[in-house]
This record gives sequence, C-alpha cells and structure tokens, in this order.
Amino acid sequence: MKFSTFLSIAEITSGLRAKEFSASELLSAHFQQIRRLQPKLNAFTHLDESAAIAQASAADKKANAAAHDFATFGSLYGVPLTVKSCIDVAPWPCPAGSRLRNNYRPASDAPIVHRLKSAGAILLGNTNTPENLMAYETDNALQGKTSNPWNLTKSAGGSSGGESAAIAAGCSAGGIGSDGGGSIRVPAHFCGVCGLKPTPGAIPATGHFPSGDGTFPWLGAVGPMARTVADVRILFEILRGPDPGDALSAPLASHAPNKINPRSIRIGVLESDALGPCTSETSAAIRKAADHLQSQGFRVEKFHLPELTRALELWWFFFGTTIAHLFRKSLTARDELLLSSQFREYLSAATSPRPPTLDEFLAAATERDRLRAKILHRMTDVPILLSHVSAAPAFAHGEGTWFGPAGYRETMRASQWLNLTGFPAISVPATFSSDGLPIGVQLIARPHEEFLLLDVAASLEQARGPWPEPSSFD
Repeated sequence: MKFSTFLSIAEITSGLRAKEFSASELLSAHFQQIRRLQPKLNAFTHLDESAAIAQASAADKKANAAAHDFATFGSLYGVPLTVKSCIDVAPWPCPAGSRLRNNYRPASDAPIVHRLKSAGAILLGNTNTPENLMAYETDNALQGKTSNPWNLTKSAGGSSGGESAAIAAGCSAGGIGSDGGGSIRVPAHFCGVCGLKPTPGAIPATGHFPSGDGTFPWLGAVGPMARTVADVRILFEILRGPDPGDALSAPLASHAPNKINPRSIRIGVLESDALGPCTSETSAAIRKAADHLQSQGFRVEKFHLPELTRALELWWFFFGTTIAHLFRKSLTARDELLLSSQFREYLSAATSPRPPTLDEFLAAATERDRLRAKILHRMTDVPILLSHVSAAPAFAHGEGTWFGPAGYRETMRASQWLNLTGFPAISVPATFSSDGLPIGVQLIARPHEEFLLLDVAASLEQARGPWPEPSSFD
C-alpha cells in the first residue's frame, strides 16, 4: 500500500494490521503534514504531540506482542483523528473560539471523545472555530482565521471550519464537528469532505459548548467528518448510542451496509422558493448528483416543501433571537470588551428590540413540532431528499456576514431548516466550480434513518468516482 496521510480509515487500519507501516510512522507523517500546513491553514487550536507519540508507541508495542491477532484491538486502532475545540478533551484548552474561554480546560473527556479513545484512535489535537460557533466563517480574536486547503484566500467555512480544513488537507483522517445551522455540512461543502449532521441524540452532545441541554436540544447535533462516506460511517458506528448526560440520546439498531434496493427508494430533488437562488454551477451539481443517483437505480423525482419559509423563520427565532438573548444575559460589561467582531455582528443581527416572551417561545416550540410533523407526513413515501448545502462555493475571507441580501440567512437556508426539524443530513463532495473550489450536495433523511442516509450517500459517492487531494500547496 502506498503510504500517505490521505489514506482512508479502512486503509489505515488494514495497513496497520498487515504491518505495512506502524502507528508511529503514520503519526509522524501526520505531524509532518501539520507542521508544513498549519502556518498556511491555521486549522488547529491545540496540538498534543507528546501524548500522541506515547499512544502510538504503546499501540506499536501491543501490535508487536500480538503477532497477527488483532481481535482485541479497537476498530480505530492507530487512526489519527481530531476534535472540534468546543468538545471537552481533558486537559486540552477548549476555547470554542472565545477569549472568555481561553483558560477553560475540562477535567474529563466528553463521552464521544472517550469512545474514540476506547476504539484505539490517537487524538492529534483540536481545531479552530468562530467565537461560540456563531458564524459560517472560522475566524476569531483568539487565534485568527482558518483557510481553505483548495484556495488559501477562501474561507474553510464555519463553525467546524478548522476540522474540515485539517481533514481535507490530510492533517487528520477524520474527526468530530457540531452543527446548529449547517456547521458541519457547510465547512464540509467548502473544503470537499463529507460531514454528517445526525438526528439530535443519535450521538450524545454531552461535553459540548454551548450546552445542548435546555428547552431546545433538538436544534444542534454533534457528528462525524471525514474524506469518504465509508469513513463517516465507521465514526458514526463508534460515536452513536445513549449517554445519560444527553436527554435526547437513544440507541439505534445496527444496519448492515449495501443491503438496500435502490429501485424501491424514491429520492426527492428538493425545490422551494424559500431556499432562494444559488449559483448556476451549484444547480448543475444538483442535477449531476440526481443523474448519478438515477444511474444507480434510485427513483429520482422533484419534491416540493411549502413549509420551508416558516421553518426558516422559526429556526432564526431559536438560533437568532432566543440564543442571542441568552448570550447577552450571560455577558458582563468586561466580557463584552473581549468579544470578536464576528460574534458582535451575530449579536447585532440576532438581538430583537425586546426579549422573547415565554408565550412567544411556547408558541414557536409548538408550531415547530406541528410543522415538523407536516414535513414528515410529506416524506412518507420519499425517505431521502437531495438539495444544495449553500448557495455558492466557499467565499473569500471576510466576505461572510449576517447582514444583507448575500448574508448567511439567505445563502445558508438549505442547511438551516434541518436544524429546526431535527432531520439528519450529510454533505457529500460532488464536483468543482470553474475556479477549482469544491461543491458539495446534501442528502436528507427522516429522523433516526442515518443508516439509510449513509447507504444512499455511499451510492452517490461511488457513482461520482474518486475525489482528488487539494493541490493549492504544491
């Protein structure tokens, strides 16, 4: 096997078990890649090279002692992974892009981090985010901006921008992001990787900041990111399952891959004026993806959702008006002096002239449930939808904004409504723009149907063919 930091997780585990390379050699190659690219990408917030070297050395000793018996090894044995810097990894700093959290170091790992380590993964470090995760560009006053591996003048997206850049650039084999309005799927689309936003609770969000508990935990989710759908599936299998710290968490039944009959599955190409216009190349990517799915035997047809206009308004009531109110309540006058310009912009865009009332919140929550039920009813016979992720490929650094006709509320609408409804969705790289930027498409499923979603995504990926490595560093 050719040695590369762009090997898939399956190729890594196979190579380690066949002793084609060692965990230490693999780790050394990844840190060499990080040292080469971190000054250009600024993807990482914290690196723990000494601990990773010790873990890789221990893994190699165990492998040598085990001869060819790897039955007791975890399914991620020796795999180098990363974690978004809003998820607790003890005792790493976990700033979530904020100077107000610069000194926070968790005393214990989040349950999902513990699951990765128990499976044998070697964690390299954690990755950059916008302040408090509230932007689609990863930039903050604590560490600065993260660049896109395909074009360093472009954004890697947000809020899981550091994670997507590290994975796309071969600095990490995969990792964990989080998503409250597209924060896994948009960076994955910008950087040409795969990212799954699962049903809230499918993977426990315990140990994530901002906390997912409270009155609307269905708004966000943590999920896996990797370069292939198969790798996303491997990570999902390890991360999923209940945890008492997450009130929504619940077990999911296992599902063998590649057992679906495409001819029995209808896929709806989502059409709605509520989603707004997108670039011609983005529209072409959707048509191409639909053709790929049809070539795989799926029944592909147009699909309309008239409820999306109201779904987007309700999403902003929770993600914007309500969360901004909660943030403002927690800030002191001294705190406000330390806020980044990006987070100030979010607060300015989201803060209403008066706080939301209890009656307004209860009415919005009730309407959300009823609207979700209507959409589920429409999807009774169409379990998978296809849409764009955002209106365009990656924008230039500094061009992202919460204001104006080209602001986030307009360009990211295709991703945002899914956080209001709690549906799972995955971003899959589809093609490239004329200037060489990745364009991803989004597949959407009904709640708790992640395995069907992953099966369909794998079929799309197979029809698309191999995806290249970024060439902007050559």
